[in-house]
Amino acid sequence: MIETPCVKICTLDARSGVCLGCGRTIDEIAQWSAMSPAVRSRVIGELPGRLAAGPHADSANATG
Repeated sequence: MIETPCVKICTLDARSGVCLGCGRTIDEIAQWSAMSPAVRSRVIGELPGRLAAGPHADSANATG
């Protein structure tokens, strides 16, 4: 079984091209099963930063 960060919220941000659910790019999603475990681990390590910098980060800080 291949480890995946997918949370089944598959919506790509049009500006960044990053999935709002898992943080992967469309290319990473498409190539996921063909990637080596080391590359998948590297991508998984990058995802928290991508999601934190995503468009929903601004709305989380909004007041009103």
